[in-house]
Amino acid sequence: MSPNMELAKPRDFGEIISDTFTFIKENFKPLLKYFFIFCGLFLIFSAASMILIEIKAFNFYDSSYDPNAFDDSNAFSRVFSMIGGLLVYAVFMVLQYVALNVTVFCFMTLYRQKQNTLPTTEEMWGYIKYYYLKILGSNILLYILLIIGFMFCLVPGIYLSPIFALVTPIMIAENTSFGYAFNQSFKLIKDNWWSTFGVFVVIYIVLYVINLIVSVPSMILGAGNVFLHLTKNSQALSLPISIITTLLQSVSYFFHMLMVVAVGVVYFSLTEMKEGTGLMERINQFGTNEPTPGPEPEEY
Repeated sequence: MSPNMELAKPRDFGEIISDTFTFIKENFKPLLKYFFIFCGLFLIFSAASMILIEIKAFNFYDSSYDPNAFDDSNAFSRVFSMIGGLLVYAVFMVLQYVALNVTVFCFMTLYRQKQNTLPTTEEMWGYIKYYYLKILGSNILLYILLIIGFMFCLVPGIYLSPIFALVTPIMIAENTSFGYAFNQSFKLIKDNWWSTFGVFVVIYIVLYVINLIVSVPSMILGAGNVFLHLTKNSQALSLPISIITTLLQSVSYFFHMLMVVAVGVVYFSLTEMKEGTGLMERINQFGTNEPTPGPEPEEY
């Protein structure tokens, strides 16, 4: 049996991409397990809010052809309700995105700390409940900065995107503040911006193709749902189709883990290249290892 993948080592462009897929392949079952445990609640809420939005949209469409049910005040209330639903959905999507990032980066951090072995559910929960609100607040601030950057001819936003992506893994892996992680992300990516950006572009293209393939059934069902609303007996099937379409889209969100793992691999690679922390840890262990054979005591 081959040993588990070492996270803390320098990598070139191709090795980062290949090791991203290798890490997911070696740890697919535990990653899938923790995805549903720690992100499942947000998936349910975001899916439920999207289903409600679709129902309201179809009801609004149907009522627009009913002169007895459609008036200006009713239309205003329906539009306002749909906007409110979209805002609720956006909030749950942000919470879901942060949960995914925190889950994956906590998993990778514990995996490295435990010398390339799997973390337990209790260890994962301890890390996630400690970091989630910290990462949520820092991500909201980063979103605002990115929006401002994209408003200035897109270039600042594009430049800052790979740098800001490293803030979350730095905060979790090094248990540090947002300010330190913010400054450290610029130091780590110095002289490596183009290679890091190239990795994220390649992973994004792969992720886009995967999502496109997975979303084909959703698009077919969505088109069928719209077509059914043009028929007389559409209400019986519109809700089940909306539920199935939304569930397919929610499950496909798991594949976004590909980008998160790529960010983690980039972080550990850049850290090893710049600081050599993994090498120093291995050197320090030479003088502490027991000469007698046997299993090492478990570390917490």
